[in-house]
Amino acid sequence: MKAPQDIIIRPIITEASMAGLADKKYTFQVAKDANKIEIGNAVEKLFGVKVAKVNTINCRGRYKRMGQHAGYTPDWKKAIVTLKEGSKGIEFFESMM
Repeated sequence: MKAPQDIIIRPIITEASMAGLADKKYTFQVAKDANKIEIGNAVEKLFGVKVAKVNTINCRGRYKRMGQHAGYTPDWKKAIVTLKEGSKGIEFFESMM
């Protein structure tokens, strides 16, 4: 079993993800082999909140060029975590607003 720090790689800070904070939806980059149950448990352990549901998206790497060299960025997985109604927010995201 993986540690929660190995499952949650980093938070995603974009305009779209910040708009979801009003609905208690938080976006993270997660390990590609993590499932929804592992992601939910990791968020609960790391941030001390109650998770209602987890939606995951597999993001394909984009084609990039640098001069004459070309290749693809790595594939990655994104998780949108929705918290339960009575749960408090995650302080890290609240300080960004």
